Amino acid sequence: MKIQNPILQLALPSVVTNITVPLLGLVDTAIVGHMGRAEYIGGVAIGTTIFNMTYWLLGFLRMGTTGIVSQAYGAGDTGLQREALRRGVRWALALSAMLLVMQGPLLQFSLWLMEPETEVARLASVYFRVAIWGCPAMLASYVLTGWFIGMQDTRTPMRMALLQNLMNIALTLLFVFVFHLGVAGVALGTVVGLYGGVAYAVHRRTRPLTPPCEGGDYLHSQAQGETHSTPSLTGRAGGGSVYIYIFLRTLCLVAVTVYFTSAGSQLGTLYLDANTLLMQFFVIYSYFTDGLANAAEALSGKYQGAGAWTPLRRTLRALFSWGAGLGVVFTIAYALCGGWFLGLLTDQQAVLGVAQAYLPWVVAVPLVAMPAFVWDGVYIGMTLTRRMFLSMLVSAIVFFALWFLLGPSNHVLWFAFLAYLATRSLMQTVLFRA
Repeated sequence: MKIQNPILQLALPSVVTNITVPLLGLVDTAIVGHMGRAEYIGGVAIGTTIFNMTYWLLGFLRMGTTGIVSQAYGAGDTGLQREALRRGVRWALALSAMLLVMQGPLLQFSLWLMEPETEVARLASVYFRVAIWGCPAMLASYVLTGWFIGMQDTRTPMRMALLQNLMNIALTLLFVFVFHLGVAGVALGTVVGLYGGVAYAVHRRTRPLTPPCEGGDYLHSQAQGETHSTPSLTGRAGGGSVYIYIFLRTLCLVAVTVYFTSAGSQLGTLYLDANTLLMQFFVIYSYFTDGLANAAEALSGKYQGAGAWTPLRRTLRALFSWGAGLGVVFTIAYALCGGWFLGLLTDQQAVLGVAQAYLPWVVAVPLVAMPAFVWDGVYIGMTLTRRMFLSMLVSAIVFFALWFLLGPSNHVLWFAFLAYLATRSLMQTVLFRA
């Protein structure tokens, strides 16, 4: 049965995509866990961490492309749709070339930062040297994913992610247990899977572009007599600035996330372990809310590009209604089942005891964070990336200020994290109305 609600049409495939993304790392970990040596797990874990952090910082390729393309889609500008894709691919290839050239220093710096044992470092280096050749495919997949979302298509990125995972599982098993390539085989399976997913997306991209005037929402607003003047698209002249502001925003986000872990480590191993478990609640919630944010990116950009302000306002109300409902469901679920879920994650009673003490902070996360997630999607779709960066910068400052003024305490750490999320939500609400 085809879903008629445009938000759900876009959000549900994105949720599936978000859930499959961590499977790339989980599959690798599960396979090396059966290779006979504990060092294999550590080597792959270090290697995947390097790439996760690097690719996270380069996520502007996906988000920036979505905003520009969704506006071009709404304006019916197929030339700009193609140019945004070409420009994104050029950025992806240039950044990939830089990573390949700088792979030695990047590896050495990462190993110096994480200080693994000698054998783990050697295995991480083996994994890295093979997996680095997947970066052109990974960065190209970011651009292609952003392009498809901007074109109001989240099903193709979902299928691409599923194909990548299936190829990764099959090929990694083949390379490790049939050809006995060890850690290099694990990396090679991931690399080939990435290129397979990109090949599929490129094949799908060859379909003719569909003008937005065929959509019912567009015709509905025309019937109301609304003027559809094509706005000056930020992407025409400011694609580079869109990328830069998203990159700076991501730097702030990474700084908070990494320091949250570091601060927990400073408080002691029990607190580090407990916070790691508790953050899984935030991660799971983000998988679902990011799907809603992807829908916000596609729809808000489309309506801005079409100059269809009434449908845009109606869509914003619907997005926040869905977000609020999702936040209430997760809040209730975490309040009722949080302790049970923690018990699934570990049987270490000492860690469970500490985690239970801080569970109320996690219960508050969904409703506090929801506006920030939805606004992120709206800001990306409308390419209001400078304002998004400003809100993230202020929020990060609030987080660090509260920690250094009131800490060290794990309650203060969680209070600072919630204040950071609340500030993002508030700042983006205020700046959007400015």
